[in-house]
Amino acid sequence: MNDLWMQFLLTADATLRISTPLILAALAGLCSERAAVIDIGLEGKMLGGAFVAATVSYLTGSVWLGLVCAILACLLLALLHGFACITHRGNQVVSGMAINIVVAGLAPTLGHAIFHINGDTPPLPQTARFMALTLPGAEALRGVPVLGPIYAELISGHTLLTYATFALIPCVSFLLYKTRFGLRLRAVGENPEAVDTAGISVAWLRYRAVLIAGALCGVAGASLSTALGASFIRDMTAGKGYLALAAMIFGKWRPGLTVTACLLFAFTDALQARLQGVSLPLVGEIPVQFIIMLPYVMTVILLAGFVGKVVAPKADGIPYVKER
Repeated sequence: MNDLWMQFLLTADATLRISTPLILAALAGLCSERAAVIDIGLEGKMLGGAFVAATVSYLTGSVWLGLVCAILACLLLALLHGFACITHRGNQVVSGMAINIVVAGLAPTLGHAIFHINGDTPPLPQTARFMALTLPGAEALRGVPVLGPIYAELISGHTLLTYATFALIPCVSFLLYKTRFGLRLRAVGENPEAVDTAGISVAWLRYRAVLIAGALCGVAGASLSTALGASFIRDMTAGKGYLALAAMIFGKWRPGLTVTACLLFAFTDALQARLQGVSLPLVGEIPVQFIIMLPYVMTVILLAGFVGKVVAPKADGIPYVKER
């Protein structure tokens, strides 16, 4: 029983770690699409943020400088997306996919030019990474039944970015539903004509939304390469940007449900890592290829059978043309 309890805690602990970039990217897509700008480019921005964070952290030895540069790089990609889709009213899906393709090729090319090791970065020293934090009293309380292991294994031992991510969830919810900016942001996604009639710039609101999304993607990318990992690896996002979009749709563009979906996807990812090489009763050892597919199969099943009726913001993906 104790072994089963510890396995559960360790899986839940891994779920919180793995969910960090997913939650950040899903909240980024949520903010962008609430302003009616589809952001398929979450994957590319996360990958770009991961590369810049790891590269700058390695070259300077400062993980904070790496984080700042990752955010700035993703802000530039967000501005590029906004320039194509908001200013020039281009196809938002095409623009996002273009960002994904360009970054997927550019990041390893620059990595090879700088480090000459197949497009990856060298392993980062501890001083250039976000290391796990041990909360006060974690070791002293470890022996306390039930609550001790929960505090020591599940709550303590995460990086600063993980704690900041979960603190950010109510902040984003408050921003969207309790502030004037959030009201205008949601309004521009539902009825941009009414917002324009009120004398508020639709374009400026949408630019701010994509910039918020860009900043969140920068933190998500930095968490991949300097917190969860210890270097940049080619294609290390592995579809997490698309999983974040799926979580946002599953959550029906609401922060709480979106985060719940991210935790569910992260749980399946943590579970598949623990199932590799394990012999299960009646089944035996499942081939590793099928286990790796588990998070993506779960995504398809949830979206196909459990998400129910989905109603996106009415103006989502529709360029706004100001009437003269």
